Amino acid sequence: MRHAVLGPGGVGGVIGAALAGSGSPVTFITRDPDYPTRVSVESDKLGSFEAEVAATTRLDTPVDVLWVTTKATQLEAALPSAPAALVEGTVVPLLNGADHVGRLRELYAAVTPGTIRVEAEKVAAGRFVQRGAFIRVELCGVMAADVAEELEAAGIEARVANDELGMLWRKLVMLAPLALTTTATMRSIGGVRDDPRWRERLLGVFDEACDVAGALGARVDREQSRGLLLAMPDFMRSSMQKDREQERPLELDAIAGPIVRGGREHGIPTPHTSILQSLLG
Repeated sequence: MRHAVLGPGGVGGVIGAALAGSGSPVTFITRDPDYPTRVSVESDKLGSFEAEVAATTRLDTPVDVLWVTTKATQLEAALPSAPAALVEGTVVPLLNGADHVGRLRELYAAVTPGTIRVEAEKVAAGRFVQRGAFIRVELCGVMAADVAEELEAAGIEARVANDELGMLWRKLVMLAPLALTTTATMRSIGGVRDDPRWRERLLGVFDEACDVAGALGARVDREQSRGLLLAMPDFMRSSMQKDREQERPLELDAIAGPIVRGGREHGIPTPHTSILQSLLG
């Protein structure tokens, strides 16, 4: 399949480079007119490798899969660079949060929501680093099985889900406590868990997210997710934390917003999430 990556940051860069390395044609859609077409990845999961990609500031040839991997704060500005008429298969967003799916469905004929669990970052144009033993993608909807098969061929663990809402909230109940507490403290998750006061805050955000997910009808295994959160590698940091270090806009509305708004709608208190959202806003 032909792939394009809108917003090749850490996540999109690793995904796109892996697909290109396995033989799929890949185009990076980027604001940089001089973006390199030979990209490199240093990955604990995939090893170190280079791959050839095409690069453009605006998609001008048809593709089968459009990966949307911008920051949530950059989505609207990036969308005109990927015309819907050129997406002949499906759009696969891997953004944080849940609200972006509806927006993309307003513009594109087919959207296959996805989530990814990975620590990856762009260290320079065309250079990406992935840390940790896992890259896990979950997909739900049109062409999910076909896209998952291509990811597996590229060395990326992928599975097909049958519950879109549950898939999105299973990610969010893990991401929100990780992102908000590591960013507020500027510590790794290990440093958060080792501090009793911040461990309480971490689990408070987690419980609020699970409560809201349940009220919305999302199926989330609370005990399993709690275990995964507490078992994250000590060194793990969040992309929001890295954004704060670089003084970039934070994805607060995408990550904390659905919890706070959902809590308000269903009468569920969300003090831990609300306090951290206010602190970081």
